[in-house]
Amino acid sequence: MGTSLTPEFWKLFAVLLVVAMGVTFVAAAALDALAVRLLRPRGCRPPAAAPSRPADTDHRMPVGR
Repeated sequence: MGTSLTPEFWKLFAVLLVVAMGVTFVAAAALDALAVRLLRPRGCRPPAAAPSRPADTDHRMPVGR
């Protein structure tokens, strides 16, 4: 008295499986982005580059050859 699964069942199963995988992927990516945003310290930006000055070379002694 066993019943066999119809081709329509397998088509619906495949569609639902793909949809479930897509939803899982999108949810995982969204939660990962949220976790990264929450764990990143606020207001912690790299300092602006200081204006460069020419090197002070007066303290160097010339080397004779």
